Amino acid sequence: MRFCPKCGARVILKRRDNLLLLECHRCGYNAVVDENVREVSEVTTSRFEAVTIVSGNTENIRALPTTTAECPRCGYDKAYWWMVQTRSADEAPTRFFRCVKCGYVWREYA
Repeated sequence: MRFCPKCGARVILKRRDNLLLLECHRCGYNAVVDENVREVSEVTTSRFEAVTIVSGNTENIRALPTTTAECPRCGYDKAYWWMVQTRSADEAPTRFFRCVKCGYVWREYA
């Protein structure tokens, strides 16, 4: 891993016109890389099968798990739920609910 000599940000290895360059995304610095440098990528596998990240528009998502939770708006007792780490990592994640009937979204801090 290399860092930009101007601003200290991590530089990324890019290929442009048969040249290998180190390029800084922050300040735009770039330098031609010596021919002896090789590109190496490392793949880390996880012991978890799959992770679903829900962000942005959740209107049309119906694959979320459901739970028994009373909607504050309509009183219906079933809701979709998902969790998001909205605070620092040492605090519990925030649990969000969406009413199955009316679509109202509310949150629960653990």
